[in-house]
Amino acid sequence: MSTLEFNALLVSNRTFLKGFALGFTRDSQDAEDLIQDTMVKALRYKNNFKEGTNIKGWLYTIMRNIFINNYKRKKFQNTILDTTENQYYLNSGSMHFDTVTSRINEKDIHGAIDELKPEFRVPFKMFLDGFHYDEIAGELDIPMGTVKSRIFHARRKLSAELAAFR
Repeated sequence: MSTLEFNALLVSNRTFLKGFALGFTRDSQDAEDLIQDTMVKALRYKNNFKEGTNIKGWLYTIMRNIFINNYKRKKFQNTILDTTENQYYLNSGSMHFDTVTSRINEKDIHGAIDELKPEFRVPFKMFLDGFHYDEIAGELDIPMGTVKSRIFHARRKLSAELAAFR
């Protein structure tokens, strides 16, 4: 399938995606963002689409995964918006701890990550930056199972090194 045909197929399914996006987000602006993210990811991974398969199902799966990942990301952000005139972002996690202590801990954590062997540190940092396992595997040209294993071992090593902070 040519790029033009694939693009036309994506555009023709936009209205189909709109209904699902509104169902997920319950907000028209967020729905538009979700549709755009879905289209971008579909274009990025168009080589994974096999001609003759259900394009609607493929696009729905991409959209659902993006929505779930964004929801999880927002859930763990712990960010509160102050709606006063000057709008400030406050990190609710840092309000509970002494800032000097938390800076020392953050410095120690980053130091422990930097001490990891490169084969563990690189995939772990990419994972922290929001890359998915398949994206890390593609970037580093290694199997996805190896990526998962290296991230697991990096977590285990960091957990042992940072036991004093528990």
